[in-house]
Amino acid sequence: MRNWVLPEYIEDILPAEALRIETMRRRILDWLLVHGYQLVAPPMLEFVESLISGSGGDMNLRMFKMVDQLSGRMMGLRADITPQAARIDAHLLNCKGITRLCYVGSVLHTVPSGLTSTREPLQIGAEIFGHAGLESDLEIHRLMLQSLAISGIDKIHLDLGHVAVFRSLVKGAGIPTGLEAELFSALQAKNVSGLKELCTEFDKCIDKNTRQALMLLPKLYGDKKILAQARKFLPDYPEIKKALDELEIVAAKLKLVVDTLAFDLADLRGYHYHSGIVFAAYADGYPNAVALGGRYDDIGKAFGRARPATGFSMDLRELSRLIKNPYPCPKKILAPYRKNDKRLEKRIEQLRTKNQIVIVELPRHEGNRDTFNCDRKLVLQNKVWKVVDI
Repeated sequence: MRNWVLPEYIEDILPAEALRIETMRRRILDWLLVHGYQLVAPPMLEFVESLISGSGGDMNLRMFKMVDQLSGRMMGLRADITPQAARIDAHLLNCKGITRLCYVGSVLHTVPSGLTSTREPLQIGAEIFGHAGLESDLEIHRLMLQSLAISGIDKIHLDLGHVAVFRSLVKGAGIPTGLEAELFSALQAKNVSGLKELCTEFDKCIDKNTRQALMLLPKLYGDKKILAQARKFLPDYPEIKKALDELEIVAAKLKLVVDTLAFDLADLRGYHYHSGIVFAAYADGYPNAVALGGRYDDIGKAFGRARPATGFSMDLRELSRLIKNPYPCPKKILAPYRKNDKRLEKRIEQLRTKNQIVIVELPRHEGNRDTFNCDRKLVLQNKVWKVVDI
């Protein structure tokens, strides 16, 4: 094997894609900044216990680890930036009111999330800390949808779920932790037969009503009619009623700003991480979610402040491949190489300060103009350097 071959699911970003990604990054960050989100840039490397805090170990298997030669402690390469943002809010900023943070940076995964996914996503996202109401959830939902739209992603489908539904069923039935983990895995994989086997095998641990409710959850996917079904057939727990009420309110507010919307009460993505409404956005004709998020009120507890929080994140590298109308390549101006020509240097500087791309030909390479992709050039006319079409 040649030593320059990259590991599987690790790729270079070449110029055309890098330009698309950078354009999206600037557009999204600018949009978040005008909404009051402060940009933070956490380090790529931290101690493992900090990076997995609040995630219930969900990130543990996805994280590359190494031993710190200075302290002897285990360090990890971040697999998600959200815990870092929570640490910054709780431990460094220590603001008593609401904090809005945004970020962008690479994360590393031990295994890819899909067959076509990279192990080095470029994650961008936003988080609100310090507010527990649906207003902050709605703000995050709208920002996520608007960020996708300004990136060039159209026809967005939104799935809404709520982890309190499954959590209330487990708590109400007194299901032990080990069985809860197995039921969670079966539901997350939409493994109905496996779920049925678990309910049958552990029938002494799960009462009849809970068994029926668990078997119903994978079928509770679709439009607002499934909320009515859930109210009718799920146990009348206050937590479940509140969760369904919240989903109904949020859906009513978002139905005019999203193309299609559905509910998925068996969506337990990040179950140990989230505490309320969760959501996933999908682009037309693409099977994987292009943006994910939800409420996670307990993550800051490990850092000394269990603040309510909600947020979203997306992978810019994934988004760049989905743009149906790629951003136009910027036009360029070709300039000749003239040694000690102050007027030419001044003219080039003027153009560049106006965000014009000017490429100066280097000596003995004047014949390779096709590689520059320029549509204009600088020519000397009446002792004045002017831009003319090629």
